[in-house]
Amino acid sequence: KMTMTEEQEIAAKIGDLGEQIKAAKAEKKPKEEWEPILTEMLAVKAKYKEVAGKDFGPPPKERKEKKQPQEQQAPSAKNAEKKAAKAAAKAAKEAKKAAQRAERERREKEKAERLAGVGANNFGDAEMVRSGPVSDRVWTEISNLKPALAGKEVLVRGHLQTARLIGKGAFVLVRSSLFSVQGVCFENKDGTISPAMVKYIAGLPSESVVDMVGTVSVPDQPIESATQKMVEVQVTSFHCVNKALGKMPFQMEDACRPDCEKETDVGAYTGEEKPSADGLVRVGQEVRLDNRWVDLRTPANQSIFRIESMIGALFRECLMKKDFVEIHTPKLIGGASEGGSEVFTLDYFGEPACLAMSPQLHKQMSAACSGFERVFETGPVFRAENSNTRRHLCEFTGFDMEMCINEHYDEVLDVFSDLFIHIFDGINERCKNELERVREQHPFEDLKYLRPTLKLTYAEGCKLLREAGVDQDDYEDLSTENEKKLGKIVKEKYGTDFFMMDKYPLAVRPFYTMPDPENPKLSNSYDFFIRGQEILSGAQRIHEPELIIERAKAWGIDLHEIEAYVNSFRNGALPHGGGGIGLERVVMLFLDLPNIRKTAWFPRDPKRISP
Repeated sequence: KMTMTEEQEIAAKIGDLGEQIKAAKAEKKPKEEWEPILTEMLAVKAKYKEVAGKDFGPPPKERKEKKQPQEQQAPSAKNAEKKAAKAAAKAAKEAKKAAQRAERERREKEKAERLAGVGANNFGDAEMVRSGPVSDRVWTEISNLKPALAGKEVLVRGHLQTARLIGKGAFVLVRSSLFSVQGVCFENKDGTISPAMVKYIAGLPSESVVDMVGTVSVPDQPIESATQKMVEVQVTSFHCVNKALGKMPFQMEDACRPDCEKETDVGAYTGEEKPSADGLVRVGQEVRLDNRWVDLRTPANQSIFRIESMIGALFRECLMKKDFVEIHTPKLIGGASEGGSEVFTLDYFGEPACLAMSPQLHKQMSAACSGFERVFETGPVFRAENSNTRRHLCEFTGFDMEMCINEHYDEVLDVFSDLFIHIFDGINERCKNELERVREQHPFEDLKYLRPTLKLTYAEGCKLLREAGVDQDDYEDLSTENEKKLGKIVKEKYGTDFFMMDKYPLAVRPFYTMPDPENPKLSNSYDFFIRGQEILSGAQRIHEPELIIERAKAWGIDLHEIEAYVNSFRNGALPHGGGGIGLERVVMLFLDLPNIRKTAWFPRDPKRISP
């Protein structure tokens, strides 16, 4: 057993080391100097505990027992009454505080819920439209939003083109087809427009489909970003009908930006895009076509295809008034439509077949051999031409016409002249808004045309080219370049972008073309041009079967493949003529667009077969 002397010696040692550390700290010596002393002191303290059986330090203080209060004398009745009143007052005060606290918490909760839009039904994602119960709601077309509706509540549906959060408000641009309107939504004091609602609107993905309810107002300044510039909608309700979930392939603002410079319309088309000279972002043609369903939403494209639709209506309207009958001919045929080799071939139950290059042979059968006399057709035309240009497609929409004549193919030309003038007049009269929307993005000059249509012979056209220094023989086919040059010459000389030219060399026309009665090297054929590019090719057709056979042999065509066609003329055929129009090319040239892909809904060229 250790003596007290040893325990005290260790304690004294600990005290001495502690004083050294205390002195070192007082002198602000670095820790590195006194840390070894601290280590030694800790070791000595451990030795102390081993020797003494307890930790080094003063003994813990004894806890003093709390004295129990002496029994007090019972309070007097007066004191008891006073104490009870005091307790009751205190309890009432606490109850009042609790009630005030509960009311304050209730108001704060209501405010928080109001700010968060809890329970609000004037914004959010709408239920999926699944043809359930029909409501009494009435939608207003954005095109009808005008100052006359000021103060009226309206409901509109469209794509959310843009949504911007500015301060405590949201500004939106909602677009439907060609038209757009601005909507504004600001927080208000009564909570009907909550911060959550404003945040919800501003956070919706662009191009989502939305329903917007609000009051029409007239702004101080025109809204330049919208077509409905003289009105805006003060939003009271905003719901998302269908949210755009995928990443947008491009911004609509970029897709709608006006052309910086006109794309060339000559040479091979590669799809490559050059940076814009003004440095602004524009969407390239191939990116547009890869995402055609989005590209078609632009006002310019909406207008282009509405104009294209109108051309179809005007085509039918004019010909129906002239007693034409609409026909529908097969697009699956044996052999090639016109004896050519540039056809899409396929297997027809073990027999070779192809997609029709044109309805040519069947429309002749219908008009001249079947007694209908005047027929027309609109439908797809297929050409397996590996032409990567800005004016060719592998599938396009053909507008074809065939009619019987009495004496001269000029009768056909007169109908075509009336037809095109009717179409041009109709577009200018019925599509004024669409023309301006196209012009905003793709500037162009109005088409100039004469009444009646200017007519030149092929020889006269070649002569005009030679007079302008262009090498062109009367019996050689016109190149695309020379066609465009001729178009400029005609525009300068006659003041028209639209003209026809007849008496083409027989060698450059199809086998069924009637030869010229005076010059066997020429033919009773013709082309129509817009801005120096062909949009119609036609001719008087041969209606004598033996002459058809003679011309087919000259072309090296297998007579077996056209046997049914030739036989259709053996039972009495009327003299006739006609022509085929390329719809997409008419639209392209009327609007002076540089690329036929801009006027084809879903273009098919040698490098594109989707979407």
